[in-house]
Amino acid sequence: MKQVKAKRQLKNTSSPTKQQGAISKAPGDVRVISGQWRGRKLPVFNAEGLRPTPDRVKETLFNWLMQHIDGALVLDCFAGSGSLAIEALSRHAQFARLIERDAKLAAHLKQNLQRLNCANAEVINQDCLSVLAQAANKHYDVVFIDPPFHKDLAMACCQALENNGWLTANAFIYLEVEKELNVNLIPKNWLLIKQQQAGQLAYRLYQRQNN
Repeated sequence: MKQVKAKRQLKNTSSPTKQQGAISKAPGDVRVISGQWRGRKLPVFNAEGLRPTPDRVKETLFNWLMQHIDGALVLDCFAGSGSLAIEALSRHAQFARLIERDAKLAAHLKQNLQRLNCANAEVINQDCLSVLAQAANKHYDVVFIDPPFHKDLAMACCQALENNGWLTANAFIYLEVEKELNVNLIPKNWLLIKQQQAGQLAYRLYQRQNN
């Protein structure tokens, strides 16, 4: 009996590789919820700090925007996985520009757009705030702002969008940030129309009021 028990113990102690694999495996994929690419799964590049919007949050957001995506010009300011812009394109946004600072992430975004045979999107491999500091050459109907947490990027992004002419008169702006972030520096003419929290993040939808 002692020998049998010893073998069982040996078997149990020799199986942590499954757990190790779960920790080291690739981050998986993002899923398109609705539209022309509904159900498609796209691989996510394994980058430090990358935090794709959870499906439940994304579904809520696009329910909020349901009447405003078809035909819209979309700007994804910190594109990351590209999940938000791709969802908008699936739902027949006219065009999307994705800004991503990380060169490997930007290259991966281009590959995913190619997988979808998407010709009405552009990936910009630059720092978002540097891009937005310039005068806009296009005005956007829907803007996604989902920056890395705790980097003091969100409010600077909002101010640059407003001050440098990136928004249409009644643009919708989605902001996803850490829940404790003070958003008092949001432009005064942005009207908060929806907001929720999910875990450590807060997400809000604003609409610009034309002054």
